[in-house]
Amino acid sequence: MSSEDFTPANADSASSKLLRKSQESPFVPIGMAGFLAVVAYGLYKLRSRGDTKMSVHLIHMRVGAQGFVVGAMTFGVMYSMFKEYIKPRFSDESEK
Repeated sequence: MSSEDFTPANADSASSKLLRKSQESPFVPIGMAGFLAVVAYGLYKLRSRGDTKMSVHLIHMRVGAQGFVVGAMTFGVMYSMFKEYIKPRFSDESEK
């Protein structure tokens, strides 16, 4: 058996699938990027946290990251609802 037998058959299809999904719902990559940004900022501020306990700092970082993801998901749902339900109504009314 060669090393080619163990490589995934559709290695580039995962990246194309991610690209297609991000075009369908653009708030998913925004939520992922925001999550990573909050975690990176929290890790950067870890050195200068002062008298704050490590556990409290990590809890604040987790809440901030989760809040960003939940906000991005909420805006994504609102955007998809607008695109599917409200926008067609406006286009139907303008054609009359």
